[in-house]
Amino acid sequence: MNKATPNAASRISSFVLLIIFITLALSMIALILAITSFSIGNEVVAGYLLLIGFIGVGLSGYVLLQTRRRIMRLKIETPPITTTIECRKCGIKSVREFQRGDYVFKELEPCQKCNDKMMITAIYREIKEKGKEPFSP
Repeated sequence: MNKATPNAASRISSFVLLIIFITLALSMIALILAITSFSIGNEVVAGYLLLIGFIGVGLSGYVLLQTRRRIMRLKIETPPITTTIECRKCGIKSVREFQRGDYVFKELEPCQKCNDKMMITAIYREIKEKGKEPFSP
């Protein structure tokens, strides 16, 4: 379980980013052309270019924010996997993080108390439900 590798759902496609930034650049060019055409005296063309520029900037910003929001919503946190180790003779229980190669009924190192072999009795995920608090009287 390597946490450094990004999930496929958490990455933005480079093609989508390219389209967003090209749209943003063209919108900025339209705004600059609107300013120059307004200074020349051509108000009708300047109005259309302003409209195109503002719509392009708005759309590219909206798509970028929605893509970011989707990524934040799709991030899934994997709950930790826990291994329970028990001594068959004296009943001492020990809980540790799951290690590769663990399986139920695997015999491990000797017990500290009675020197009998300890055994893995359970492997499970700890799932914490959101919004629910444990009952406390």
